Amino acid sequence: MSHPEATIPVPDLAHGSINKELLAEAQLGKWGDIRKQARAMAAKPELHKAEGATMAEQRARVFEQLGILVEAQSVHRAFPKQFGGEDNHGGNIAAFEELVIADPSLQIKAGVQWGLFGSAVLHLGTQSHHERWLPGIMSLEIPGAFAMTETGHGSDVASIATTATYDVDAQEFVINTPHRAAWKDYLGNAAIHGKAAVLFAQLITKGVNHGVHAFYIDIRDAEGNFLPGIGGEDDGLKGGLNGIDNGRLHFSNVRIPRDHLLNRYGSVDEDGTYSSPIESPGRRFFTMLGTLVQGRVSLDGAAVTASKMGLAIAITYANQRRQFNASSDTHEEVLMDYQRHQRRLIPRLAQAMAAGFAHEVLLEKFDEVFSGAHDTDEDRQDLETLAAALKPLSTWGALDILQECREACGGSGFLGENRMTSLRADLDIYVTFEGDNNVLLQLVAKRLLSDYAAEFRNLDAGVLARFMVRRAESLVINRSGLRQLGQTVIDSGSEKRSANFLKEERSQRELLTLRVQDMIANVADDMRAAAKLPQAEAAAVFNEHQDDLIAAARSHAELLQWEAFTKAISTIDDETTRQVMTWLRDVFGLTVIEKNLSWYLMNGHLSMQRARTLTPYINRLLTRLRPHLQDIVDSWGFTDDHLRAAIATGAEATRQDQAAEYARKMRASADAPIEEKVLLNRRRAERKASEKGTVKA
Repeated sequence: MSHPEATIPVPDLAHGSINKELLAEAQLGKWGDIRKQARAMAAKPELHKAEGATMAEQRARVFEQLGILVEAQSVHRAFPKQFGGEDNHGGNIAAFEELVIADPSLQIKAGVQWGLFGSAVLHLGTQSHHERWLPGIMSLEIPGAFAMTETGHGSDVASIATTATYDVDAQEFVINTPHRAAWKDYLGNAAIHGKAAVLFAQLITKGVNHGVHAFYIDIRDAEGNFLPGIGGEDDGLKGGLNGIDNGRLHFSNVRIPRDHLLNRYGSVDEDGTYSSPIESPGRRFFTMLGTLVQGRVSLDGAAVTASKMGLAIAITYANQRRQFNASSDTHEEVLMDYQRHQRRLIPRLAQAMAAGFAHEVLLEKFDEVFSGAHDTDEDRQDLETLAAALKPLSTWGALDILQECREACGGSGFLGENRMTSLRADLDIYVTFEGDNNVLLQLVAKRLLSDYAAEFRNLDAGVLARFMVRRAESLVINRSGLRQLGQTVIDSGSEKRSANFLKEERSQRELLTLRVQDMIANVADDMRAAAKLPQAEAAAVFNEHQDDLIAAARSHAELLQWEAFTKAISTIDDETTRQVMTWLRDVFGLTVIEKNLSWYLMNGHLSMQRARTLTPYINRLLTRLRPHLQDIVDSWGFTDDHLRAAIATGAEATRQDQAAEYARKMRASADAPIEEKVLLNRRRAERKASEKGTVKA
């Protein structure tokens, strides 16, 4: 039961509303003007997905749309100024990810052409490569594929089997896919449109395998036929993104000139001598792959945009659609007024906002590295870790959000005209693109373990011993229940005190941080001895802790999103807007804690009193946020041409108004039929009155 003291005083916002323009600018970020230009482009009908079209029709349409992007000069921003570009890496990604509004297939197809194929030539090649191929890539004269993934090796790029063996006499590389599992697979532009590819293969010269390198290779002639020694297949119909011609490629003794090796990080001289500015093969490999991190960055941003589109549709509809009349005999309830509907959508709204603010942090970090402003090895490692942390959460989140929004719109959400099912189908593969999400989180976890170990590398024995004593004491306090007991004493059974603790920014940060720190520390302690074990045994120990590591990495990413949300709030000057965003941030942070509540209880970080208060307090926040939901989604700036969902155009409000007016007229009409239950109630009343009169007589 709720107690009066559980109600926490809040600013009176009953007559206030958020500043939508201010909130919009805060979300658009550093490249807001470019985003607006890209959204204007995405509103053009000629770029929109043709829902219900055949696969062949979709493929042809999307390829034509690439030409429209070229004509509008909207794909050149990241390329060098000497070729007509702008050297604007952050602005390029900001614009590119907005293409998901028009058609996810267009976004990904453009990403293959300019974000993967073109960027590989740009970042892995040298000036001669740029001069030969970048103009044609930028103009779409050379449509290309990014031939990295193999049927037998997806995320494990280091183990691909395709070889490029140097023939010193001919001064050529000989390309081979030695078996079926080595075929290059799932390649956009490979089935139909690609004329060339950037091919990743094991570079072999003088009998030494120098690991994976990238090569430029022509794959089709002017008539679209495969060149000698090259073959392929169409991947065919997919679960989504059928505007992209994914296909397979295989190579049999295909010869390419020596200078088709994209040799920024590794070169082969005429006599077959290999050289590289990076001595370590492992570091060289990760440096090469790191130059292509923009794929993960753009997927993160596109997933956020798609999530917001789904929420804009669902919340707009829920503010207009009425169902059931529990509180009135004459008026039905608006869906958004139901607590369950609020529970379904508002935490996901908070999640999308947090992911959006975190994406802006990632995008700025990406631009700093690729512009050269902050481009050390550490900067690049930080960028790769940040992208690997955020991309899984935003892409998984998009699928969850779009599915819940579809269900929240009932049967209307299942109709093709309202885009929910189409968006979700197209976004499905984003969780696999540019690295499976679980694999990416494992990379993040390894970095967290490395950072944890680095903290102790330079400590003397005394400092390390004191740390271990403090950690042991902390474990005793937490796991013995002493911390929980202390919280219980402080709160003295008061829901208000418990809620006050939960709403504090400091408390949320501490709880979210503790989970990451404790999980990493526990795994590190368990795995410390594994370093001295034989390889197979050490791998087994790591495998035993894989699930814990991925959970820790996910918690780390959630903390990053919460921090980004909190930082963004501090930049908002308008008091009402700042307060509403703080409530929304609290919903995000507290629902993350709620989701992991069993962990906090088992590890002694929350008392039962505070745990019991958590859900009711979140529900009170939902009530406070309810009046501001439409303004929040409106701040995203989506127009009808962006959403293209019939239920988000106001048509539902018109239908509801018509129904209400009809019901009003019927109630006022003498000819309106009487409801049976009304008639029965009248008869009961008359019978009771008659019985009462008889008793008196």
